[in-house]
Amino acid sequence: MARGPLALHRWISLSLSLFVLFFVHAAHCFYLPGVAPQDFKNGDDLKVKVNKLTSIKTQLPYSYYSLPYCRPGKIVDSAENLGEVLRGDRIENSPYAFKMREPKMCNIVCHTTLDAKTAKEFKEKIDDEYRVNMILDNLPLVVPIRRPDQENSIVYQHGFHVGLRGQYAGSKEEKHFIHNHLIFTVKYHKDPVTDLSRIVGFEVKPFSIKHEYDGQWKEEQTRLKTCDPHAKRTVTNSESPQEVEAKKEIIFTYDVEFQESDVKWASRWDTYLLMADDQIHWFSIVNSLMIVLFLSGMVAMIMLRTLYRDISKYNQLETQEEAQEETGWKLVHGDVFRPPSNSDLLCIYVGTGVQFFGMILVTMIFAVLGFLSPSNRGGLMTAMLLLWVFMGIFAGYSSVRLYKMFKGTEWKKITLKTAVTFPATVFAIFFVLNAIIWGQKSSGAVPFGTMFALVVLWFGISVPLVFVGSYVGFKKPAIEDPVKTNKIPRQIPEQAWYMNPAFSILIGGILPFGAVFIELFFILTSIWLQQFYYIFGFLFIVFVILIVTCAEITIVLCYFQLCSEDYLWWWRSYLTSGSSALYLFLYAAFYFFTKLEITKPVSGILYFGYMLIASYAFFVLTGTIGFYACFWFTRLIYSSVKID
Repeated sequence: MARGPLALHRWISLSLSLFVLFFVHAAHCFYLPGVAPQDFKNGDDLKVKVNKLTSIKTQLPYSYYSLPYCRPGKIVDSAENLGEVLRGDRIENSPYAFKMREPKMCNIVCHTTLDAKTAKEFKEKIDDEYRVNMILDNLPLVVPIRRPDQENSIVYQHGFHVGLRGQYAGSKEEKHFIHNHLIFTVKYHKDPVTDLSRIVGFEVKPFSIKHEYDGQWKEEQTRLKTCDPHAKRTVTNSESPQEVEAKKEIIFTYDVEFQESDVKWASRWDTYLLMADDQIHWFSIVNSLMIVLFLSGMVAMIMLRTLYRDISKYNQLETQEEAQEETGWKLVHGDVFRPPSNSDLLCIYVGTGVQFFGMILVTMIFAVLGFLSPSNRGGLMTAMLLLWVFMGIFAGYSSVRLYKMFKGTEWKKITLKTAVTFPATVFAIFFVLNAIIWGQKSSGAVPFGTMFALVVLWFGISVPLVFVGSYVGFKKPAIEDPVKTNKIPRQIPEQAWYMNPAFSILIGGILPFGAVFIELFFILTSIWLQQFYYIFGFLFIVFVILIVTCAEITIVLCYFQLCSEDYLWWWRSYLTSGSSALYLFLYAAFYFFTKLEITKPVSGILYFGYMLIASYAFFVLTGTIGFYACFWFTRLIYSSVKID
């Protein structure tokens, strides 16, 4: 008997040691940027960093220096957190150097002559509409674009396009042109007392221009004819663009302007996160609330009117003849708590769902309270991963509690399955997708070291915590059924067509999906069209609505099922609300064909692979909510009636 607790104690100690080691390593390597503002004096150096090249057509990020852009003397990688690595961010230094509040014009970065290989690389990236991402003082570079439908409305595009395709006047042949002149605008907020400045905006206007110069090339001392500050000649358009062809010389230049702004440092992200369509979100919430009110009305009617009448009637039955005339849900009282087939698998999925629910709930609370700032790139993903690991304790506890109620004894086996089943499935899909990304030489491929860190988190911390939760759960007394279960299962009468399991399960998933699908559109847009998503207040309301909808639709359908004398509710309750994941995947397919312009098969595989993982997680989450609602409901109604 002593060996069990001793072994468990060693395991807990080992897990905590691993966690402390990981956390210390994270504290040194994964510094969270953007926490405190930085003040700059006049003339202070401003370092521009470059991030990945991204495309909404391929969804495959690449390192900035995978293209033959101008390089600094030595390329230095910035420290990245776990979330940034998983997102494919590759942040490096750049040859672009500014001095605070000192404008520059026609600064030469470098010049290069393309060969056939580099010209082909640029053309491919231009065809796939790749954008260059840069960072200054932790603010991402944006291109301001005026909306044609609204006069003073400006939308911000992440990064600038590598180049564009076009035709010369009078020619039908399409050519590729590169954006080789950048006009940066650094917006700053000045403190009138100290005269120190804080950066509150980083914008760019890209141009393509074929630069010309006299005489020999003298590096940065070369005087350009097309862009000369002495002659007051600046680049204002792309009328004589720089073509991308082999043996063509390209000169990269930039201007930098400084613009004082009234925006304070604390509000600098507001312009990035400004929602032009918040009315749609309110419409989404009102639409979802209508569904909730409708379902709440049905549940209230069942609970107050039908059940109250049923329970009163059942409790007043006096004679044996009246007892034999029982109808409805009380008839199956001797079978309703009979353990289902594949009860082990149900315990595993319920435990995993509890783990997922805990992770989402805590993440949402942190996000709503503003802890997951958008300036902390990768913070959301890092937080979700770590929370998933620590919620393992609740997964073990809930799965083993249910398992013990089903009279199970091999708790260690069920615990191991709970700790491994869902993560192993997701990890297998993720590994295949990562291999595909790696085959494309994309920076989105997760390095082996990070993969190893994920496996350590899983087996070093998550699995032991699941065992801790299970140990605590198994030591507790088993949950008692409110009514006794008969030894011989009763026969289930033939059901009406609308009570067919497949039909009622599919119907049950429509309403939870209907409650979230408008918000889902914005989430998909932020992920796949690379737009900011930071409306966690709306998302939290929608999440609460989802919980209520899943619970209520399952209770309603469970009640109808029991009234038709079908007591096989365990799996049905899980699958009823869980089937909303099927609609989520179908909607993702609809979104792919109607909103995205993905043409490459590899990118399509990545999209559907990741959406499959998301749908699987949604199934586990919604299924568990429905199951617990039905579990509470059946225990409540059967404990309210007198049964001889």
